[in-house]
Amino acid sequence: MPDQARVLVVGAGPVGLTAAHELARRGLAVRLVDAAAGPARTSRAVAVHPRTLETFDQMGLAERVVGAGRRNRAFTMFAGGRRQVRLEADYSTMPTRHPYTVIIEQTRTEELLREAVARLGVHVEWGVRLTGLEQDGDRVLARLQHAGGAQEHEEHEEYEEYEVPWLVGCDGGHSTVRKQLRLPLIGESSETWELADAPVTTALEPDSIYWVHTGRQAMMMVPYARTGHWRLLDTAPAADDAGVAGGRPAGDAASRFGAKLGGGLGQPVEVGEPEWTSRFTFQQRMVPRMREGRCFVAGDAAHVHSPASGQGMNTGIQEAFNLAWKLAQVDRGHAGPELLASYGQERVPIGRALLGSTRTATFLVQFKNAVAGVMLPVVLGVVRNLPPLRRAIQRKVLGGMSGLRVAYPDSPLTSPDPAAGVAPGSRAAAAAARHPGDPGADGLTAELRDPRWSLLYAADGPPAAGATALRAAAAYGEWMSVRTVGGAAGDPGPLADPHGRLRTELRLVPGGWVLIRPDGYVAAGGAELGPAVLDRALAPLGRTARPQEPAGGPERAVRSLGRVG
Repeated sequence: MPDQARVLVVGAGPVGLTAAHELARRGLAVRLVDAAAGPARTSRAVAVHPRTLETFDQMGLAERVVGAGRRNRAFTMFAGGRRQVRLEADYSTMPTRHPYTVIIEQTRTEELLREAVARLGVHVEWGVRLTGLEQDGDRVLARLQHAGGAQEHEEHEEYEEYEVPWLVGCDGGHSTVRKQLRLPLIGESSETWELADAPVTTALEPDSIYWVHTGRQAMMMVPYARTGHWRLLDTAPAADDAGVAGGRPAGDAASRFGAKLGGGLGQPVEVGEPEWTSRFTFQQRMVPRMREGRCFVAGDAAHVHSPASGQGMNTGIQEAFNLAWKLAQVDRGHAGPELLASYGQERVPIGRALLGSTRTATFLVQFKNAVAGVMLPVVLGVVRNLPPLRRAIQRKVLGGMSGLRVAYPDSPLTSPDPAAGVAPGSRAAAAAARHPGDPGADGLTAELRDPRWSLLYAADGPPAAGATALRAAAAYGEWMSVRTVGGAAGDPGPLADPHGRLRTELRLVPGGWVLIRPDGYVAAGGAELGPAVLDRALAPLGRTARPQEPAGGPERAVRSLGRVG
């Protein structure tokens, strides 16, 4: 436990671990607590989508996650006892260096994240439960109960009052933080599904997620990296199987799953004894706001929804990253408190849209009636035999799950400009994806791993553009990386682009510029870098220093700055 943390993160699942990692990476002391006795031993989430892989790359974790899981690039649909259509992942309109979903147990993802935060000096305090909080304009007072404590013995050391400037609640669907902040979950209850992790003997290739309609309902199969092991999902478990004993549904789960899948696939399937089963009723709910004073919520603490499209963990990780860089910048005095308002302004609409898309996905996944069983082979046959329709569905369905379409064009941090090359609010990583191995593209990928903002400007422009970049590097270097695309010695932070491909992808003319947020989204850009346009782009940050030319001139200051992160 740090002597005095700047941020208390409640909940050590993937969302809380991401928040702790990004706060610590930016120099903040973090305390990370979780009410559980230790790491989870079972996994709800199993999919890490492309946009989250891009985020993990920024965190330095993508290679580890990809190496620990199985890459998936397809979604195959069975109905009427035969394969109907295979939808290949199509990211041609959303370029990414990770054009696949990684299938990996949530427990393994959490393990990799715990290792990453430990490398930054943060360790999970297990068995520490938040029981209450109070806050004012300067601090949050959290009441913590340590394992073994009891409320009637408050004089014992098992209880602790901990004062901290900020608190982030990542404590799941039953969030104590959310309840203490009196943030309502608005929405509705929905369906009961059953999950199982089990060995499966089947002729199916483990290179796809499988959707299997059995005649009156649908099931899903997801292959793990471990050969022969699958995640199974039953969208309509029978009512007479609802009893639970020892954490498992009563009855023979293996034979039930095997019989249903075999009928839907039209081929034998042998399901072994499940390692884990869970029956749950999921909900479709979200909070109307994600901040109350100095406290924030993220992930399932802010929204709960159907697992149909595998979005929950991925969305929570994106939220934690979004919040962490903003909170760190405000806490370190590099931005005004108004920056924190953009967290909810950006993420609440995404959560709202997610509820709508997962509601649709839930309906499409289930298809729980006999008429659907008759019509599905006909409909899917049309999709199979019309390549343009199939490609459109591939881009719509699989692209929608990827997270690559999330953008912030309407964010208060986005400065639209008709002269901007790449669209403000869009993913900067797309510009590095079309030419892997190119020095400029690889340079941008490496640049996005820097925890600071990035100001890129194209070499060979008017002298005023270079002078503005030099002054920005001198004034903002602690929280902004300034790079000259195609620059040479003497330019601030030369970023090699010998073939001009990066400038082409960013649509940079000589002297043109693009400003990239720490989470990899473009904030602003234009045809010519100058003090006025840069000041306008940075105005939403509030309290930022005006560039002051240091003694010895801007060139000396840039040489002394070096690189951070």
